[in-house]
Amino acid sequence: MFAFIQKYESINEILMDQKLAKLGDAYVNFLYSLALSKKKGEPTGIKVKGRLLADAFKKAGLRKFLPSRIDRHKQADAAEALIVYPWIMGSMTIKEGLEILEQTEDSVEAFSVLLLTAKRKLET
Repeated sequence: MFAFIQKYESINEILMDQKLAKLGDAYVNFLYSLALSKKKGEPTGIKVKGRLLADAFKKAGLRKFLPSRIDRHKQADAAEALIVYPWIMGSMTIKEGLEILEQTEDSVEAFSVLLLTAKRKLET
């Protein structure tokens, strides 16, 4: 979909790409803001906290794909990269992401499901 994004050979490469994580940061904030706007019935903008993403990343069982001495910030970056990549590749839509984030009030659980869905979309 975007020529400036490379095709990765493994999930590890996606998770460790800091430039992809920067794009993912904007995408995650946009997606979550849309989900909250739909729930509240009015426009809302929010910055997703790194702690929330790191907790969701760990809950999803994805920590094993990163080197052992990686802090929460890098785990959150990895989550952002993993969430945006399937959208970039055209295998996951914004609508799908919204539906996942709207399914539960627990944000950690919602992002955990989103991360696992993103991973599954990349494996098919």
